[in-house]
Amino acid sequence: MKILVFTEKPFAPAAVKAIADVINASGNEMELVEHGTRADLLQAVGNAHGLIVRSDVIDEEVMNAAPELKVIVRAGAGYDNIDLEAATKHKICVMNTPGQNSNAVAELVFGMAVMMCRNRYNGTSGSELKGKSLGIYAFGQVGRNVARIAKGFGMKVQALDVFVPDSVMEAEGVVPVHDVSDLFSQNDFVSLHIPATPQTKGSIGYDLVMKMPKNGVLINTARKEVIDEVGLMKALEERPDLRYVSDIKPAMAEEFEKRFSPRVFFTPKKMGAQTAEANFNAGVAAAEQVIAYLKEGWNKYQVNK
Repeated sequence: MKILVFTEKPFAPAAVKAIADVINASGNEMELVEHGTRADLLQAVGNAHGLIVRSDVIDEEVMNAAPELKVIVRAGAGYDNIDLEAATKHKICVMNTPGQNSNAVAELVFGMAVMMCRNRYNGTSGSELKGKSLGIYAFGQVGRNVARIAKGFGMKVQALDVFVPDSVMEAEGVVPVHDVSDLFSQNDFVSLHIPATPQTKGSIGYDLVMKMPKNGVLINTARKEVIDEVGLMKALEERPDLRYVSDIKPAMAEEFEKRFSPRVFFTPKKMGAQTAEANFNAGVAAAEQVIAYLKEGWNKYQVNK
């Protein structure tokens, strides 16, 4: 069977080789399309049984063009680039690869945090992370790695996640919080790891950000859609001490940078998973999951019904 690896943002060469080795060893055929256009995708997917993607948009048009497609694996944790409802309609299993990118994303959180604490290395006196408090919004794989690293810096850590029992957080030395207002008001740093859902889109805005302590830093390595950009701008305008860093450029990035630089920082592209290690791990996991599904229907990480 044919497994298509389609990535507008390619895997690292070592990851591509490892993916190919896994697929070839299984007796399946791999087709690789890198830097592909929409037209390339629609053509290549026509006879594919499995599909591995990164941030590429996979909607019903793609599925209509792929009558043989049985499984799609997103090499990464987030999967809002895939139309789950359409996949279910077409009887296609969609999976992600949870945990494979989590350390890379967590390390980026602290790369950006240190940069802002040190005033973007402009030569002026900054501050340290030790002794500061960090609130983690969503305590999944990334959130847990953030907590682990934060404790190494000597930070006090709280977390909010309605799906994670208090006992799990407490076992990792994290104080559970049950109200999002408390998470923002009680922490010098807040790190966002929530998915973009109808409930979370636009949920982080003026009211919450204004609750942050003096010199508060909001860090977003989740999705740009969870931010109410107009509300955040209003908060930054009224509170010159607040700072915002994000691994996802806001829709209004130019206005943010024009009005609030150097208190804001955005990576040029989503960089959380852009390490050789995360690239390799997620790619190999995706290949193994596609093969396991095609061979025996293994679907442990299925995200659609």
